[in-house]
Amino acid sequence: MMTPAIYDLSFAALERELAASGVRPAHARALWRALHRGGAAELAGRGDFPPPLRRWVGERVGCEGGFSASLPRVLTETGSLDGLTRKFLLGLADGQSVETVLMGYPGRHTACVSTQAGCAMGCVFCATGQMGFIRHLRAGEIVAQVLHCRRALPEPGGLRNLVLMGMGEPLHNYDAVMAALEIITDSRGINLGPSRVTISTVGVVPGILRLAEEERPYGLAVSLHGATEEERAALVPASRRWPLAELIAACREYCRRTGRRIFFEWTLIAGRNDSAGTARRLAALIEGIDAHVNLIPLNPTASYSGVAATGGSVGVFQNVLREAGIPATVRQRRGIDVAAGCGQLRAEKRGDLLGKP
Repeated sequence: MMTPAIYDLSFAALERELAASGVRPAHARALWRALHRGGAAELAGRGDFPPPLRRWVGERVGCEGGFSASLPRVLTETGSLDGLTRKFLLGLADGQSVETVLMGYPGRHTACVSTQAGCAMGCVFCATGQMGFIRHLRAGEIVAQVLHCRRALPEPGGLRNLVLMGMGEPLHNYDAVMAALEIITDSRGINLGPSRVTISTVGVVPGILRLAEEERPYGLAVSLHGATEEERAALVPASRRWPLAELIAACREYCRRTGRRIFFEWTLIAGRNDSAGTARRLAALIEGIDAHVNLIPLNPTASYSGVAATGGSVGVFQNVLREAGIPATVRQRRGIDVAAGCGQLRAEKRGDLLGKP
């Protein structure tokens, strides 16, 4: 049985744990701040903690029968030749591992975190999908990736944006992901604004509808990749469970209920889904939805033979969408040389995603 982790706790749960041990819940703020702005290593001997809180930490954190406060170990860190992208392979307590990416932009950084070890969705061009599903991450394991990225920066405040676009399908691990985001956006700790968080999904319809019903304040990105049922199912096996028509209906309902824009992700694969005709079908499919399309030339993985669309076809595809009144951006490719780009993450220590020995 796995030891409970203190980073899994929400602020309210931490208050309840303290109260159950006779410690005033008011002391939770100091402990929370130390955990999420400092780190568990700073808990020992904290002279600014009141005596009851120091005793609780000594008796309940990092001790047998108490809470684990350990963070994932950095197994490897790889920097891209672009000088702005760093990929971390983080080892979890049970021996599993996940990859996390930190990307630098002028005046800010974005963390791309994982929500599962592996993925059950099986997208044919995605390295995580190719490795299969291992397990869900706990809330604290998602939080820990953000903490690691903050501490990897000279100034923690430099982490401005969070995208749940790493390993795994966030809406397949809905409860843990929402619990993690509650912690990450708490103003007493990490304090990352909800508007700076984007959840990416391959199209888990019940999760999209639940986001709308619960009025979650995060951005939503939906991976399409095909404008007809046949086209999409060939690339995204999950489309057989949640057909394209059902997915688009859920997206329309999401926009209606939340008033929020949806970002549609489209991986451009030469000869598969990069033609002007496909772009016109996509425009018709999402007509009337408050949408922005992110175009992503395919990134290479070892187990998929497709190649990225060329610059000419990318430009034509983008122009067709724009002429239909749909904003479309070609996403900047980052970290491809270290397999840190979209669709390239997996729990590997070797650089074999690009066919290297």
